[in-house]
Amino acid sequence: MKRKALLGLAAAAALLLSGCALNGGDNTSSTESAKGPVTLTFQSLAYQDSTVAAVKDIVDTWNKKNPDIQIKLTQGTWDNVHDQLVTQFQGGTAPDIIHDESSDIMGFAQQGYLADISKYLSTDVRNAVSKDVWDTVTTADGKVVAAPTLLQTYVVFANTDALAAANISTPNGKELSWDDFQDMAKKLTGDGKFGAGWGLKQPTAAVMNTALGFGGTFFDTKDDGTATIHVGDNELAVPERIHAMAFDDKSLDPVSLTQSGTDVLPGFLGGKYAMYVGGNFLAQQITESAPDGFKWTVLPPLAGSAGATQAANPQTISVSAQSKAPEQAAKFIDYFMSAENQAKLAEGDWLIPASKPARDAVAAQTKGTPVWKPMLTSGEGLASAPFQKAKNYPQWKDQYATPLLQQYFANSISLDDLRKKLSDGWSSIG
Repeated sequence: MKRKALLGLAAAAALLLSGCALNGGDNTSSTESAKGPVTLTFQSLAYQDSTVAAVKDIVDTWNKKNPDIQIKLTQGTWDNVHDQLVTQFQGGTAPDIIHDESSDIMGFAQQGYLADISKYLSTDVRNAVSKDVWDTVTTADGKVVAAPTLLQTYVVFANTDALAAANISTPNGKELSWDDFQDMAKKLTGDGKFGAGWGLKQPTAAVMNTALGFGGTFFDTKDDGTATIHVGDNELAVPERIHAMAFDDKSLDPVSLTQSGTDVLPGFLGGKYAMYVGGNFLAQQITESAPDGFKWTVLPPLAGSAGATQAANPQTISVSAQSKAPEQAAKFIDYFMSAENQAKLAEGDWLIPASKPARDAVAAQTKGTPVWKPMLTSGEGLASAPFQKAKNYPQWKDQYATPLLQQYFANSISLDDLRKKLSDGWSSIG
């Protein structure tokens, strides 16, 4: 998924080694409203045609209504957003308005590179988003460094004809337990076909986000971003179950664990997998690529011992602390966060709006597409997670968590090895 920015090792090293240079950023920006007309740059990461068009329409409409605050749209990419922002902040060339995601921006916020926009956001915008989601963009001292826009969850897509052929009723409750999911996968396995496929080439986000369903938090994060790690049974419940399905039950194709979500999709559409786990945004690709007569749905959210909870890692819109017109930039963000605009973006990306009024708008506008209902429902159990504010998390993710989970899902290390090496890796950089 291109919406997930991956921190490269070089960027991580640059961020760590430049602590003095980064500390506080270039705080020469005015905290007052700039005088006279201004032109502000907005670096968008939207890449699907429908979403690019929606962003352009929002900007064009704003510019027509606000001649004194003009927005110049520039294009970034999810593939290198972190590295690009490091370079831009250090060189004093950061855009005024920044598109990113919560788990990536908090390090920049701790270094003073993002403005506090809390006083500029309207009451309607503040009230439209839950406290849990606001927490993902709020620093320990109460600064709101971004507006949360769109959210992803991990859902189970199912071939309803395959379920019917196995005499399995399509689940339609508020949640689907992991136990029931695993039982279904076993019953759907046979004749060279698997009950499930799951593209986990980049496994860390999926594991960290779904661990909350078992009460797995991984980190105890302090106000300054320092954190201690705990890799216990709750934290490892999801990878252990995935591993058991692949190598004990053989109900989940182990090859799929080495592939991306889009690589696994053809197997689902071709009948190799009766169920397919991935980000909810993949519903768009299924809709566009499914062969004629292919019947599918989205199952209720997966639930562990702590319920159907996943980590909220919203896309975000921030204001650079280097901007000369932070108030005007925040005014645009407030407009960008309207229910109409967020619903338009969500439907373009097949993602979940952080704003409840926007979710309600999407629900009303997509009544004719039933899979939207369980996807929107999956967004109701999102919560903030400690890893999102652990300042060394991006480095640990790239250097330790991702390769170690890949090894575990390849059956080349044990669960105990995984537990120890994840902890030792954090200790080596903490």
